[in-house]
Amino acid sequence: MKGEQLAAQERRGVGSVGSERLRHVRDEEHKGTLPRDQLITLCKYEPILKRMRDCDHILYQALVEILIPDVLRPVPSTLTQAVGNFAKSLEGWLMNAMSELPPEIVRAKVGVVSAFAQTLRSYASLNRLAQAARAVLQNTSQINQMLGDLNRVDFTNVQEQASWVCQCEEGMVQKLERDFKLTLQQQSSLDQWASWLDNVVTQVLKHHEGTPSFPKAARQVLLRWSFYSSMVIRDLTLRSAASFGSFHLIRLLYDEYMFYLVEHRVAQATGERPTAVMGEFGDLTPLSPTPLDKDDMSDLGSEVDTESRSMGEPLVKRERSDPGYSLQEI
Repeated sequence: MKGEQLAAQERRGVGSVGSERLRHVRDEEHKGTLPRDQLITLCKYEPILKRMRDCDHILYQALVEILIPDVLRPVPSTLTQAVGNFAKSLEGWLMNAMSELPPEIVRAKVGVVSAFAQTLRSYASLNRLAQAARAVLQNTSQINQMLGDLNRVDFTNVQEQASWVCQCEEGMVQKLERDFKLTLQQQSSLDQWASWLDNVVTQVLKHHEGTPSFPKAARQVLLRWSFYSSMVIRDLTLRSAASFGSFHLIRLLYDEYMFYLVEHRVAQATGERPTAVMGEFGDLTPLSPTPLDKDDMSDLGSEVDTESRSMGEPLVKRERSDPGYSLQEI
């Protein structure tokens, strides 16, 4: 009996010592914690703000790669719509959560999350365009009509008008024209077109690799590509080309995919993440095609659909399991 009492007293003593130690550890942790006002003051320091932005870019880039791992891979339209809605709300959520913090911190955090939201919207738009264009590129009749209309475009006149603005090498422009027609004639898949566009970016930027002028050169690539493609679309419009709707869709996709490629090349060249390129290399951002929303895609679908009907071509129906898809028919 006495032995049990001694054991109980010993356990209580050990427990008391343990509690004291725990309180001591907590007190020490509390002593090592900065008061809120000091922490906020520290966070206003520019190196800390930069570190915050860098960490946020790492987080958001990881989220982008989880949500949209492949911008060309078919995904349910409900997912791209949900991603778009999520992106629209991000900035407002963060602003509300940080309403009591100093403006310096808010600007740093919101700037990064805005770039993240823009990236999500752009990738979701690119994915929707890719799925719409896939149907066009798989339609032999439409491809033949596009090739016929493209062969009637006066590329000599296009080059003469664009040369003063873009100052591109005539040989390079002619090579791209030939390669584009050949790739179209071969009825290449969307993945093959993506590979061709990637090679185009590689060719035109290879002389600037490893130089400080790389981001500026990348911007010029986008400007020149956009100018030349707009001149071709203009010629097709003036000729009332039957395949104008298909070319318009393809042009939107290729413009946006070119921006996607250049964005990643600049990120690789500068050691940044693509979301950081979108947010902090703002000289590229205005060149990004405006992400298409649901109404835009619906209008585009109607345009291509009308073109298909006038040509007497079979319509490629979208899957019934995709209730949110904006393009009803191609």
